[in-house]
Amino acid sequence: MMDIDIKSKPSQPCWYERYAQPCVAELLGSTLFIFIGCLSVIEDVEGTGRLQPALAHGLALGLTIAILGDI
Repeated sequence: MMDIDIKSKPSQPCWYERYAQPCVAELLGSTLFIFIGCLSVIEDVEGTGRLQPALAHGLALGLTIAILGDI
């Protein structure tokens, strides 16, 4: 007997993976970005100037991309 490789069609993702998951990821990522950014401005220490909010926004964006980037 010969083994025949049968190529099946890739299955379509379910509605959750196609519609709900990207929306939830966008909501979670935007919430994290805005929340961290607002907290960095509120807790701004004198002498840091614009550096602390800029670093906080950059780190929040990097974290969001690392966690939710594959969705």
